[in-house]
Amino acid sequence: MVQQTTPYGISISTPLPHPEAVARVKEELAKEGFGVLSEIDISATLKKKLDVDLPSHVILGACNPPLAHQALLAEPEIGLLLPCNVVVREEGEGCIVSAMDPVEALSLAENEGLASVAGDVRARMARVLEAVEGG
Repeated sequence: MVQQTTPYGISISTPLPHPEAVARVKEELAKEGFGVLSEIDISATLKKKLDVDLPSHVILGACNPPLAHQALLAEPEIGLLLPCNVVVREEGEGCIVSAMDPVEALSLAENEGLASVAGDVRARMARVLEAVEGG
């Protein structure tokens, strides 16, 4: 079940191992019209830069071009809050998958024209998380 785990994010837990969870998130994002613009391997970066070991942890920068366009038309500076980040991090035998809550993030702009696009993106992200949750 998708839960509001922070003021700025929604999350689920999945039994999938990390590589499979990342692949499944990408697959489900594509079904909702999102492409992955960036992939940051936090674990590898911190190992390289700080020589610390962390469980697998990846940030995916997801974008749905038509929805991003709508948001940019309503608020040209909204690019500061794009793309939508999705985090897949190993925890125990499975993973936690979290997505930025666009309703909360885009509310920072205090622009009513963003409310419907933010709600649409949140609904899509919730469907992605729900699809990944069961493995």
